[in-house]
Amino acid sequence: MIVFFKERLVLLAVPKTGTTAYQSALADRADMIIRNPPELKHAPLYRYNRFFRPMFERVCDTDMETVAVMREPVSWLGSWYRYRQRPFLKGKPNSTHGVTFDEFVLAHIKGAPPPFANVGSQAKFLEPRQNGTSVTHMFRYEDLSRLDAFLQDRLGVEFTLDRENVSPARQLDLSPEVEARLRRKHAAEFRLYESIP
Repeated sequence: MIVFFKERLVLLAVPKTGTTAYQSALADRADMIIRNPPELKHAPLYRYNRFFRPMFERVCDTDMETVAVMREPVSWLGSWYRYRQRPFLKGKPNSTHGVTFDEFVLAHIKGAPPPFANVGSQAKFLEPRQNGTSVTHMFRYEDLSRLDAFLQDRLGVEFTLDRENVSPARQLDLSPEVEARLRRKHAAEFRLYESIP
């Protein structure tokens, strides 16, 4: 999570959407960066709403706008699958070594996914709250140039991004049958992604 207080802007760190690169590029410009623990760095909207939003409102008498990036759902799962193939994870419960991408996706869509496929949900991460709190500005990972232009205009700063926290390269083959099951079971993910201009 990155906070730009003067501009009343909070960039939520949706996992596997490149936000670590933004943290590095904008570290000198940010007023606050939550790097650890991961539960706070990657605080979903519901956690932001419960803990951070009240702090800004009560202590600073300020409403903040939120910004988030969403990745195309199959690509997002592919990034998790590849990320969990890093060599040091081999033999651990969250490793995807020895698991095909089809098997990973099928495990992910189970009611209680095993550790290696338990990666959460972007739709749940970004889900509006009952009190009306929602993400103010949404951008697609596949079109980060729009986010770059938005941030450069809003913050009055130019920056370049370095690739960070990149998953190992792997061929991802998802069968049409498994993709169809994913689209049915996680329709909210695809609807939300398609709703982003």
